[in-house]
Amino acid sequence: MNALLNMSSFIFPLIAFPYISRILLPQGVGKAAFAVSVATFFSLFAQLGIPVYGIKACAGVRDDKETLSRTVQEIVILNAVTCFLSCLFYGICLSLVPGMQKDKILFLLVGLLIPLNMIGVEWLYQALEQYSYITLRSMLFKAIAIIGMLVFIHKQEDYILYGFLTVFASSASNICNFIKLRQIISFRMFPKYNLRKHLRPILFFFAMSCAVTVYTSLGEMMLGLLSSSEQAGFYHTAARIKSVMVSLITALGDVLLPRAVYYVEQGLKEHFLTIVKQAMHFVYIASPPLIIYILLFAPECISLLLGKSYTGTILPLRILMPALILIGISGVIGNQILIPLGKERYVLYSELGGASADVLLNILLIPSIGAAGAAIGAFSAEAVVLLIQLFYLNRLGIITLRSLRPPAAMLQALLAGTASCIWVKYIPLNEFFVILLSFILFFSVYAAGLFLKRDSLIYEYSKTICKNLRGRVQWKKD
Repeated sequence: MNALLNMSSFIFPLIAFPYISRILLPQGVGKAAFAVSVATFFSLFAQLGIPVYGIKACAGVRDDKETLSRTVQEIVILNAVTCFLSCLFYGICLSLVPGMQKDKILFLLVGLLIPLNMIGVEWLYQALEQYSYITLRSMLFKAIAIIGMLVFIHKQEDYILYGFLTVFASSASNICNFIKLRQIISFRMFPKYNLRKHLRPILFFFAMSCAVTVYTSLGEMMLGLLSSSEQAGFYHTAARIKSVMVSLITALGDVLLPRAVYYVEQGLKEHFLTIVKQAMHFVYIASPPLIIYILLFAPECISLLLGKSYTGTILPLRILMPALILIGISGVIGNQILIPLGKERYVLYSELGGASADVLLNILLIPSIGAAGAAIGAFSAEAVVLLIQLFYLNRLGIITLRSLRPPAAMLQALLAGTASCIWVKYIPLNEFFVILLSFILFFSVYAAGLFLKRDSLIYEYSKTICKNLRGRVQWKKD
């Protein structure tokens, strides 16, 4: 279900963004992206480190409703206080900062992101592994937002509505979360709330979130300040494509965090190590083909999906794409190993290192090479994060780096897939047919190569799917 959720994050924007990009042009997309990135920063302060800490805190007590209810209420109380303060400072900035006053209505609308994220308590539903509910609810609101974009956005000045619908797609469903909350926890007041015990770990996760947001969102903000809205639009588009790919790569790892925490709390070390290796294996077989394919066919993809006015997106996209495998590996090490084991500080150190590298390179490169400079900064940040996490992982000695190396079958299948489609670039076909033919050839040959080499993950999942299909056929016959 989480994979389906992440695929919806790719499919729904794919439906509307080619239309949106041609209507709003890079300038309009850049303005909306700048406003959303500012609201995201304030939402980051409102959320502190609760989105990740909440999963860890609730996953360990999910079998005890009373303790779970107390834990959720304590976290929500803290979140409400920080949300109020964040909204207050956001309003002050909206009144004083000239860049925000020029698009006051846009910033007011995207500012709804802050309270909506607070009431959503998505971390609770993730801790309880209710991914069916999360997925279906999210897909419904994404679909409504996409329909709204196609129906109501007709001219470049509609970038304000685009910014609002972007926030609606990502956060409006949190209202449903809040309504459903009574079915999961008790709303009765407890005699004493121990808010202090949550503060230190929340601040740890907050610092981690700040660092991550710096090297994932700062590029758009700095482009808006140091370069132009057009360059911000180019980078935003490239970063958005990369983030969609990242969501696919991290689909398995994301759902394993509450399970990993649960295994650690129960002392089930072998189960813990098994899911870590599965998550890493998935990263190794899923990220390289996406990287290679986009590197080869970026011009055709950008031209078909976005139009000729977005050729400036091609270079930053190619710079960003190799970061997929870095993000996948560091996601497993950080979220599935270090955090469940209580080593959050090592994740924090790595992310602070990545954020520092990103800020420095953005300052140096954005004024001269624009979006490409922001992409170099973002890629370098991910490399620094991974190197620091590998250093600490090696020191812990829990899992050897040798046991996490990529499977040989992946490399052989990748070479076969590349050879099968590279010639398509050089034949006189329409861009749509170039992408369609190359995509089918590349990924079918790659998947077949993994299956023939009996890659453990692909082979086992194929057997499971076939077994389930045979069972359904037999059930219908009976």
